[in-house]
Amino acid sequence: MISNVIALAVRNNFSLALWRLPANNTHRLIISRKLTWLKQHEPLETLPAGFLFAPFDHSLDRIFLSADFSFSFENGVLKRPASETDVASVSWLQSELSDNLLHDNAFYKIAFSQSEMEKGEFISLIGEAIREIEELQLQKIVPSRIDVIELDAKFEVSTAFNALCETNPTALVSFVTTPSSGSWIGATPEMLVTVENNTFRTVALAGTQRYESGQNLRSVAWTQKDIEEQALVERYIISCFKMIRLREYEEHGPKTVVAGSLLHLKSEFKVDMLATNFPQLGTVMLKLLHPTSAVCGSPFPAALHFLKRHEKYERQFYTGYLGPVNVDGEVHLYVNLRCAQLIAGKAVLYAGAGITIDSNPAHEWEETEIKMLTLRKILSGSLL
Repeated sequence: MISNVIALAVRNNFSLALWRLPANNTHRLIISRKLTWLKQHEPLETLPAGFLFAPFDHSLDRIFLSADFSFSFENGVLKRPASETDVASVSWLQSELSDNLLHDNAFYKIAFSQSEMEKGEFISLIGEAIREIEELQLQKIVPSRIDVIELDAKFEVSTAFNALCETNPTALVSFVTTPSSGSWIGATPEMLVTVENNTFRTVALAGTQRYESGQNLRSVAWTQKDIEEQALVERYIISCFKMIRLREYEEHGPKTVVAGSLLHLKSEFKVDMLATNFPQLGTVMLKLLHPTSAVCGSPFPAALHFLKRHEKYERQFYTGYLGPVNVDGEVHLYVNLRCAQLIAGKAVLYAGAGITIDSNPAHEWEETEIKMLTLRKILSGSLL
């Protein structure tokens, strides 16, 4: 059914977002007749229900998909409509599919001409980042790279999406396809801004290790480099609170968490928006946090300057953010990590590594490899 809805949206030149929130069995899907470009200053709180898709470059406009049609699925079955919009959406779907059931593996494909970075070249880039950190006394730089792979001959979006949901239960799993952005699929563990029940939440997530099934998380040992890298992100979030003179927040962590086939160090921050009388905290913190030190570096201007000079490709929506906004009165925005861009017959995988003065270039290359591993297996067909 989901494949049919995707194909129907593309046939009508509509835009679509499909997602599943962490620890949730419901798959939500919205179709937007016409996407909207949002300026960075436009507040979250006044937006209608929809899905936000923002690029890494925070000076660029964001894509907003309004929920013109809305569907919920559980175990692949369309759930009973729960609102007027749902009822109208199901009625529209039935009328569109009644005479012509679709089975196309449809999604928007835009031109892609950027070059992959070989292992030796990326290791050299990491070495250059370490030298810049030493010379300019930076704390962290987060270079990234791409890897272009062949899609499995039997690739289907809904099958890959379900596989990502199964292998990444604690991630936001998503698929977004628009005529402007092309098509992106991924499973990101990194919450950027969540607002629900008058509570604001964000996380500091950094440090990476491979996870072995059944591993005892209490016995996981972290290097000083990983601990300091995660602490940098924590301090960045706290500095944002200080900028807006917010002192009433809870901090929990750091603790070791599982994200698919990986382990990370995670701390969570919570704010009671009623007690602090800060109803627009989501919008304010989103502007301050993006792009975080976890995906760019610290201090931000110098790290970004390095990336623009040395990465040699455009990140587009990788390390931007995405997620549902004002759907059921909640906001769930996540950093767009562990993602791939789908192009004609191929997928472009993205991954980065947090570089500090203590980084080992060969180990950082390996980190990008293991970050790409699950998506590579699913999209190439070995896990389908």
